[in-house]
Amino acid sequence: MFSYLRERFSSRLRERSRRRARLVSKDGRCNIEFGNVGQSRFVFLIDIWTTILDLRWRYKMTIFISAFLGSWFLFGLLWYVVAYIHKDLPEFNPSINHTPCVENINGLTSAFLFSLETQVTIGYGFRCVTEQCATAIFLLIFQSILGVIINSFMCGAILAKISRSKNRAKTITFSKNAVISKRGGKLCLLIRVANLRKSLLIGSHIYGKLLRTTITPEGETIILDQVNIEFVVDAGNENLFFISPLTIYHIIDKNSPFFHMAAETLLQQDFELVVFLDGTVEATSATCQVRTSYIPEEVLWGYRFAPIVSKTKEGKYRVDFQNFSKTVAVETPHCAFCLYNEKEAKAKEKKGYDNPGFVLSEVNETSDTKM
Repeated sequence: MFSYLRERFSSRLRERSRRRARLVSKDGRCNIEFGNVGQSRFVFLIDIWTTILDLRWRYKMTIFISAFLGSWFLFGLLWYVVAYIHKDLPEFNPSINHTPCVENINGLTSAFLFSLETQVTIGYGFRCVTEQCATAIFLLIFQSILGVIINSFMCGAILAKISRSKNRAKTITFSKNAVISKRGGKLCLLIRVANLRKSLLIGSHIYGKLLRTTITPEGETIILDQVNIEFVVDAGNENLFFISPLTIYHIIDKNSPFFHMAAETLLQQDFELVVFLDGTVEATSATCQVRTSYIPEEVLWGYRFAPIVSKTKEGKYRVDFQNFSKTVAVETPHCAFCLYNEKEAKAKEKKGYDNPGFVLSEVNETSDTKM
């Protein structure tokens, strides 16, 4: 019992260590950290628009609220200074004939309210600028222009954040596992992908990258070395008619990095298969990318995906997403090398070949029958 628990605990630790080392999560987020960036952080301020768009919502809303409240309060102080210099405040006891720069500013609170009304163009009609003070007129023009700029930038950033194609990518889903089985007489690695919306992705393109640590002949260790993995469907890997779930597959031939792997050694491998789907959103014409990854524990050898599309009595096609990631065990060679050797052996049997050591000898027939 103790040995079983120890083995279970160690297997959990190994699984967690593998998950911790995953570069791309199942939902497509990249698990990478930049260190010692130093003064290069200044470039994020230069490209302020992209920086604002990449911020999380809580930080974006904090900047949004702070920008408006800060500008209102700053100009409120300026309006208070104008009223103080022109001696429009009640503590100066202005005369009855005194014309203030701004009507009905009695303190810092009323100056803040006038700043708010000016920048958001509310216009209650109670506080207003007079023609008595040129400084007040200039400040009014400056605040109106700056308020339009702040409003355009912050509202545009929020609108762009909402309409980013990144959200459209969340409606594209991949199967939880990848499977390896025979397809069309060839050993293939198969993955299922589905579009949860009825609107299409135009010009879709599917490809993959195999990430692993390799050592060059010169002895250099390359971490996260990338190897191209070609994925296809029966109609090709470009311009897909992506209205129903598709099963994409990679043919494991002699040029494939999976060729020298076997069912018994698959879990001992150290790799991460990252799958990408690029396309253009039909509604907005914006490009988007969906990605996911598979580690050796998520690749099932000797399985295929269960059927998912059926036809109803009314003549409609029905997609059952309950079977989207469901797999079925099938008979599969335990390695690609064995499959191709088996094919070559069968081909030689059908074709036949000569034995160079065979010698044909003639036999004289004699008859022992005497007449």
